[in-house]
Amino acid sequence: MESTFAGRIAVVTGAASGIGYTVAHHLAERGARIVGVDIDQRIAVLVDALPGAEHLGIVTDLTDPAAATAAIAQTVETVGVPHILVNSAGLALLDPAVDVTPDRWRLTVDVNLGGTFYMAQAAGRVMLEAGYGRIINLASQAAVIGLDQHAAYCASKAAVLGLTRVLSLEWARHGITVNAVSPPSWRRLGKKRRGPARRARRPSGTFPSAGSRSPRRSPRSSPSSPATTPP
Repeated sequence: MESTFAGRIAVVTGAASGIGYTVAHHLAERGARIVGVDIDQRIAVLVDALPGAEHLGIVTDLTDPAAATAAIAQTVETVGVPHILVNSAGLALLDPAVDVTPDRWRLTVDVNLGGTFYMAQAAGRVMLEAGYGRIINLASQAAVIGLDQHAAYCASKAAVLGLTRVLSLEWARHGITVNAVSPPSWRRLGKKRRGPARRARRPSGTFPSAGSRSPRRSPRSSPSSPATTPP
């Protein structure tokens, strides 16, 4: 086992599936102690099965602004001050712009942007005291291009980029780096959305070719499980 992250505590949101789970597994097998945060009730079992030992699973709904503070407090009390935060919890609800309801808009923004901000804020407070931290926010290529029926999703992910820039500016001098990663959205859209007609309407050069294969396609979340979908 590599020990690149030995002795490090990493909080990963959306850790029950998709990119979040993959990141948690990657860090765990390299020595990190994982705190997985997810709305999925299976999170404790899933993180317990990760490589290594003494991981922690926290079931919570990140659309609740108080949930992030409670999750970080539990992390500090049970495991210790986190060195790393990966904000991977995300949600995509697809609707034509004229049909987006206030509830679906609010839910998308609350999970993708609100959850990211509140977790970064809560973790940032204890990292500032410790003088060290690494925060990675999962944005998306949808943050910089337009996608059909993705008004709320694109807006929320673009806002994550703006938020990341501000946090990076404010906290870098205190030993905390904040960065964003923007995976391509094609992995999340499903096979029905990858036909020639769909690809023809996408901006040129922004997605992998039709021959590219994802090593693992994660299930899309539903409004009842907003914190389990990868960006």
